[in-house]
Amino acid sequence: MMTGGSGKFLGEVNVTPFVDVMLVLLIIFMVTAPMMTQGLQVDLPQTRAVSVLPKENESVVLTIKADGSLYLDKYQVELGDLEGQVRQLVSAQKKQLFLRADKAVPYGTVVAVMGVVKAAGVDRLGVVAEEEKKS
Repeated sequence: MMTGGSGKFLGEVNVTPFVDVMLVLLIIFMVTAPMMTQGLQVDLPQTRAVSVLPKENESVVLTIKADGSLYLDKYQVELGDLEGQVRQLVSAQKKQLFLRADKAVPYGTVVAVMGVVKAAGVDRLGVVAEEEKKS
């Protein structure tokens, strides 16, 4: 340890480098956090009556993107694994499932996904749409 001029030990810690590092980490977190929470980009169909989704902890959203890829909330799943995932995340935990499908997705794909969801034991399936724009 360092000693002062009189032979005594220094009992102080310099916290300035610690504060500098914390500020840099805070800035990095503030810049990257919004990028991680962006939702999946889906062009939803429009309808006249649109209701608000329940809170996140009460529901799970199944998204079908325009390219046919499936996502349970933010996590990508394959059609073959969808039934087991829906059973585990929705049926077992008594959550409500909502379907968000891009309007460019073929009707047959949506029906196939709905069949898998029904086979997983989900009786009620909500559909997400955007409110119709009035001109």
